Amino acid sequence: MKNRLAASMTTLPDQLVRSLTCDRGKELSAHAAFTVETNIPVFFADPKSPWQRGTNENTNGLLRQYFPKGTDFTRWSAEEIEAIAATLNSRPRKILGWRTPAEAFDEHLRSLQQAGVATTG
Repeated sequence: MKNRLAASMTTLPDQLVRSLTCDRGKELSAHAAFTVETNIPVFFADPKSPWQRGTNENTNGLLRQYFPKGTDFTRWSAEEIEAIAATLNSRPRKILGWRTPAEAFDEHLRSLQQAGVATTG
């Protein structure tokens, strides 16, 4: 988990990768090594405090449609997992004004690029 997560974080602009917040599952038991390797601090939500990780809880619910609790991910190829991620990221969300996460992310990336361009005048 640590290695795949670290690899995926390197594909994101630095402005988007300031920290990572997880629940208390065993998935990120190598959080200290992750932080050393990526320089991204990892925070953990307090036990029995789902309001501290609302996006995480919602995403877990969406993922459970494809991966029941206890799924062995070594049985899934990277391509299969990426296809499911693409499906979820193409699904419109009310919280995003019925835009898809992919559209909202693209818009945010464009705004970061525009903010980084110096203007003359």
